[in-house]
Amino acid sequence: MTTAIKLGFSLAATLTFAAPVLAQDAAARFEFTPGFEACAGDTSLSDAQTNGITLGISPSPPYTSLDPATGKASGIDVEIVEAALGWLGIDKITYEVAPFPSLTPSLISERIDMVAANIHVTPDRLKVISFTGPGWWYGPAITVGKGNPKAIHSFEDLKDHSVGAIAGSAADEYLRSLGVDVVPFQTDADQFISLSQGRVDVILEDDIKVATYIAENKDESIEMVAGVEIPDELIFQYGYGYARYGIRMEDCMLRSAMSMALAEVRGNGQVSGVLRNYGLTDRNLFYFPVSN
Repeated sequence: MTTAIKLGFSLAATLTFAAPVLAQDAAARFEFTPGFEACAGDTSLSDAQTNGITLGISPSPPYTSLDPATGKASGIDVEIVEAALGWLGIDKITYEVAPFPSLTPSLISERIDMVAANIHVTPDRLKVISFTGPGWWYGPAITVGKGNPKAIHSFEDLKDHSVGAIAGSAADEYLRSLGVDVVPFQTDADQFISLSQGRVDVILEDDIKVATYIAENKDESIEMVAGVEIPDELIFQYGYGYARYGIRMEDCMLRSAMSMALAEVRGNGQVSGVLRNYGLTDRNLFYFPVSN
């Protein structure tokens, strides 16, 4: 099955993003089952409240970035996570910056306490970490050279081309499940430049990330493909559902508390405010379409 996608977002009033169109009677679906293990004896929340927390992020605007001159972190996910931590009374925050593929290993090895660069549920990740409740939502975008010279219009078409993706990302995992020839990249910049220079035919990336790159690099000859039908399994099984944050499996109290905190800052309008600051709308609060 597939979910039809139409363009309906705006970023700085110049760019559009893909919005899913669902049947009115579509059954409710969930990305994974709750992990409501008993939290007795788990001190992960109280430890963070007392000693502070170390967040892992990658250099990936507009989601997460760190100014090397000031040491200040910024981005959509940074602001959402800091708002949630504020509700929990956690005010001592340290950031560790690493390539995205290194964040999950850093979490498991306890170098960081949370993956605060938004991370999606995938089958491989569920084997080793757990996830908070939803923070916000965005979709995938097939991105090609200007004018779409390879005539790529569907996910089925990807099987005949070299496709770039960030190593270890939801896009990478899903493409490999299809048997696609994936060219892995460590950074966003590398994959965008490789596409512009024709070293890969296409990349699968986040719509917001692509649109931001295009807005900031108007001379780059790349574009998103409109009218693509997104396979349901990409959303609900292979990780392009809600943006969440990664927690160690054993940190039951921290995971439960962060999930509740994210619900609170979504409910009181703080997340909406963050999204607006980055040119997005309340459409990015939920998977299901809402009026903007």
